[in-house]
Amino acid sequence: MVKLQLLLPLLAFCLVSCQAVVDRMADDIADQVSEQVVEQVNTAVAGASLSEPVGDGSAGEEIAQVTRVIDGDTIDVLLDGRRTRIRYLQMNTPERDEPCYREATQANAKLVAGKNVQLVADRENADRYGRLLRFVYADGTLVNRALVKEGYAEVVLYPPNDAHYHEYLVLERAAAQAGLGCHPTGIFDDGSTRR
Repeated sequence: MVKLQLLLPLLAFCLVSCQAVVDRMADDIADQVSEQVVEQVNTAVAGASLSEPVGDGSAGEEIAQVTRVIDGDTIDVLLDGRRTRIRYLQMNTPERDEPCYREATQANAKLVAGKNVQLVADRENADRYGRLLRFVYADGTLVNRALVKEGYAEVVLYPPNDAHYHEYLVLERAAAQAGLGCHPTGIFDDGSTRR
């Protein structure tokens, strides 16, 4: 019985030590798998051009002129003779009182200010504020994607709109790892991609 009492603390120590080793190994494997997945997706995305062909004006596509850049993810356009507010899909940028607001707004303006843009819907037409929800193309560039890739926007899933969501997640991770755009401020570090 005395030998068993001496062995129990030793056995407990071994179990704790083994668990720590197993945990470290699991973390290393997860990191390696994650890096490989990111690398494969980045390779696939790199093979696809950032400037997708602009559509042909068929159903679900509208052409409008940008009249005002509100912030990094919202613009006003002239659409069918009326001023219309557009909220970009699958992404979010800092608000007026947050770090990197000005930089994200300027990055958006650089891509769209004064231009004719193509607006492409996903599943929902408008949000609860009456803004049209769209993917925005300017000069053949998908602006939503470019802002995420450059680090000025974080990926956000607003169900049921989910086109490009998984692609944008990979782009955001790469921008964060590279310290691009707003990422160094920590503004996107809330741990959530849902709203």
